[in-house]
Amino acid sequence: MSTSSPAVAAPARLLSASDLAMLAVVVVWGTNYTLVKDALEGMPPRAFMAVRFGLAALAMGLVLGAVEGWKPMPWKVFLRLTGLGLVGNTLYQLCFIEGLARTTAANSGMLTAVSPVVTAALGAALGIERLRRPVIAGLSLAVVGMLLVVGARGPNLGAATWQGDALIIGASLCWSIYTVGTRTVGADVSALRITAITMLTGAPGVVLAGASQVIAMDTSRVSAAGWMALVYSALVPLVLAYFVWFRSVQQVGTNRTTLYGTGIPVVAALTAWALRGERPTLIQTLGAALILTGVLISRRKDTATTKA
Repeated sequence: MSTSSPAVAAPARLLSASDLAMLAVVVVWGTNYTLVKDALEGMPPRAFMAVRFGLAALAMGLVLGAVEGWKPMPWKVFLRLTGLGLVGNTLYQLCFIEGLARTTAANSGMLTAVSPVVTAALGAALGIERLRRPVIAGLSLAVVGMLLVVGARGPNLGAATWQGDALIIGASLCWSIYTVGTRTVGADVSALRITAITMLTGAPGVVLAGASQVIAMDTSRVSAAGWMALVYSALVPLVLAYFVWFRSVQQVGTNRTTLYGTGIPVVAALTAWALRGERPTLIQTLGAALILTGVLISRRKDTATTKA
């Protein structure tokens, strides 16, 4: 009579492949603010926006054609993706670049902190994703942590910046609608196809908005490092990171995906410390700890849904 040893369950991984991919996106987007400084020197903001996004949309279209091909899709799906492209790319890019030009970086960070909460609330209101208790707790901690990180830089909300502040809030709302809206497209449409089509349909408006500044731009004032930063900013933070973002939305949902966005200011602060010597404050360190704790809590199972 043979005996078999009892199977030992494999320990749960602290971070999945999806988690690691989203952490990479946070690093890319967090460092992008500092890296594009060279590109903005001698280049008007809307010209930078138009060239950057036009290049990114073209690259994403080429990637889609090479990987999946240009397969036909139902008109209803295409029209929905077109609408999402206009909201999440055209309107978002315009609101963000014009808002940033009219307000401070600290204000922008403070006001975009509402995006994860708005995304979670919108998804719950539309019945797309239920708000689990661990996600609510994780979001709460992470948003408080994000406010601490960006608030330590000294926000200045007032009459002088209200137009820019309103535009940044508008950009955050556009991104929330864009993120939640991709969940309504259907699982049969890949994250790559969603990203490519929404970028291609959103690109014409972005390019037209910056066309006048592109024509008038003195290219001799842009350094080689500036052009390299522009190309990097188009291909990595937009093409690669956008694809990873929407693949995560499909795999783990909007709530957990958008929660990672609260870590972007932490990476931005660390980048400023490394490249500019801007040492993080104690409050920013506490905020970073709260964000990390919130992300880990959000991965826990809801005990209310696991009871027999």
